[in-house]
Amino acid sequence: MAVWTRAAKAGLLELLLRERWVRVAAELSGEALSLTAEPAEPPAEQLNGLPNGGGAAEPAAGSGGVRRVRVVKAEAGGLGISIKGGRENRMPVLISRIFPGLAAERSGELRLGDAILAVNGVDLRDATHDQAVQALKRAGREVVLEVKFMREVTPYIKKPSLVSDLPWEGAAPQSPSLSGSEDSGSPKHHGARDRKVIPLKMCFAARNLSMPDLENRLIELHSPDSRNTLILRCKDTATAHSWFTALHANITALLPQVLAELNATLGGGAGGREVKHIAWLAEQARLDGGRQQWRPVLMAVTEKDLLLYDAMPWTRDAWASPCHSYPLVATRLVHSGSGRRSPSLGSDLTFATRTGSRQGIEMHVFRVETHRDLSCWTRVLVQGCHAAAELIKEVSVGCTLGGQEVKLCIHYEGGFTVCREEGGGSVLFRYPYEKLKMSADDGIRTLYLDFGGPEGELALDLHSCPKPIVFILHTFLSAKVTRMGLLV
Repeated sequence: MAVWTRAAKAGLLELLLRERWVRVAAELSGEALSLTAEPAEPPAEQLNGLPNGGGAAEPAAGSGGVRRVRVVKAEAGGLGISIKGGRENRMPVLISRIFPGLAAERSGELRLGDAILAVNGVDLRDATHDQAVQALKRAGREVVLEVKFMREVTPYIKKPSLVSDLPWEGAAPQSPSLSGSEDSGSPKHHGARDRKVIPLKMCFAARNLSMPDLENRLIELHSPDSRNTLILRCKDTATAHSWFTALHANITALLPQVLAELNATLGGGAGGREVKHIAWLAEQARLDGGRQQWRPVLMAVTEKDLLLYDAMPWTRDAWASPCHSYPLVATRLVHSGSGRRSPSLGSDLTFATRTGSRQGIEMHVFRVETHRDLSCWTRVLVQGCHAAAELIKEVSVGCTLGGQEVKLCIHYEGGFTVCREEGGGSVLFRYPYEKLKMSADDGIRTLYLDFGGPEGELALDLHSCPKPIVFILHTFLSAKVTRMGLLV
């Protein structure tokens, strides 16, 4: 098993909190990430590109200034602001939120606390809130705003708090042996300081997953229960890569401990099957209209099965209820390598699995974050499928051959046997693997085997989809060839 070195790191980052960027002091230890809110906003040049809220720096005192800001909306997405105030509230129309990734933030010239005086020449100084909303909706793709920063009203726009607003209350492990320490569940609050500690055990560090990152400087941290996500923004690409690498390494270093605790809790494995590997990755999901997106998924590999979960199964009951369960012996790795584009530095690192089932072939495409992850999953799946073949040894299925009921047995060592179901089970045909000349199926219910014997091609009616048997046959053959040293 690989020995992982845990990283220690500290620095200033930005945290997306209630759709605002909040500057935080981040400190990474071997088991946790601590986030402490900075007491005051820094000068614009000290922030990670854009100041809090994704807008421009606060105008200097005495600059006086009404500013004209031109914002061009993208084809998809609106202006990207929320407003408060209006004449009925005896306040100017104020920008209260600036949404990350949309037009207002991309302009870099708007900030929270700006009063909107006019939209495309329409005066809003005496407008109601609804009139301001309608003016913004009618503004079209190119919007020219006259704004003025109102320092005196900024308390009206509540500053987010890590303690009260951080949406991260991940489900704590309910099994003492899985908890490891008191920090393994929800974040801890520390005194009067606006600070939280996020335990890293079974978190998922990712990039370009739930939020577009055109500048390549965001890091996503997903909770073990998959309900919450932290978005961290770094000052540049290199800093983001450094922080992501450290976070990912520390999470990975905790996996051996999780495996040991999980197997102990499950009584040496699920149903007597030891858990060999477990980790988060991303799965490709198809949406309406043919669109695709990546979503977090937890994959576990036991001695016999590949299991998929949408949250960390801390309890026995949760472990017994995966979203999908596939026998390894009927599963194969069909692709492993770089795809079209990358989570961080240029190309997606993906692999795909195909499983033969009674419904046909079920395929999943997965994305990992590092080359080491890709190598690990490739090894775990290939070796796991071969080990499952040696463990299972034999499969048999009832079928029909030439109008009579027979049983097909495929043995990992002994090869193929076709025998009658009745009359004492007398053997009709027995062939070793090296006699197999051809195998095929119709994808519906028939398996074709040709051993070059006088009986010719055997057409076996399996009464259901033949794909499970076909995949098991290929796994047996692959395992035998690998064991002989002919395939690595």
